[in-house]
Amino acid sequence: MSNRAELSFGLHAVFTLLERQPQRVRRVWVLKGRQDKRIQKLLGLVEAQQIAWQALDRQALDQLVEGNHQGVVAEVEPQRTENEGFLSTLIDKLDGPAFLLVLDGVTDPHNLGACLRAADAAGVHAVIAPKDKSAPLNAVAAKVACGAAETVPYVLVTNLARTLRALQQQGVWLTGTAGEAQQSLFDADLTGSMALVMGSEGSGMRRLTRECCDQLVKIPMAGDVSSLNVAVAAGVCLFEAVRQRRPS
Repeated sequence: MSNRAELSFGLHAVFTLLERQPQRVRRVWVLKGRQDKRIQKLLGLVEAQQIAWQALDRQALDQLVEGNHQGVVAEVEPQRTENEGFLSTLIDKLDGPAFLLVLDGVTDPHNLGACLRAADAAGVHAVIAPKDKSAPLNAVAAKVACGAAETVPYVLVTNLARTLRALQQQGVWLTGTAGEAQQSLFDADLTGSMALVMGSEGSGMRRLTRECCDQLVKIPMAGDVSSLNVAVAAGVCLFEAVRQRRPS
């Protein structure tokens, strides 16, 4: 495998790549002897795009990747990430209010993938993160995202606080999440152009990020657990925004 290539695995992740970004797929390996309809449909896309493929036994596939590959592994060009310029242009071109997700220091690829999946389901226009101390958009993240890594732009920025201030200048309201916030998520106004800001898995938002936020909210917790996994919390907050943003 070339130094610049990466591996993507899992039926849904590879299938979405073949449907939406086939130019990134160099070759595909499938489990020898597997001939069910899902594999046949996937191989149909592979052959239609004239992509090389090979059948391997389970041991050989297991050696390629760590994780549940579901009998499918692909060698792919690295996933493209976007930058500050892309983000500014994206917001200017939107017909309606912006809907963004900001991840400040989320370093676990599993959590990144789950956040991308929730963002895609909620209709988020882009996910934003700092270049440093953020999870890479690797095969693990793409597998967990179940195709969302190919549909939701992942914007990596050099200076998150500066980017947040630029978003405010474009009319984007910043809603940060913090366990000690006074305002409940369900009492906050999440309509209009907005960015939901989630902190890291352990320490939450950094100080400069918090200071940029226009409002802070918390998810009311009724049980003994004091906090939620960042991806779960992002899903709860995003879909409260979706509920509020529905056409009346």
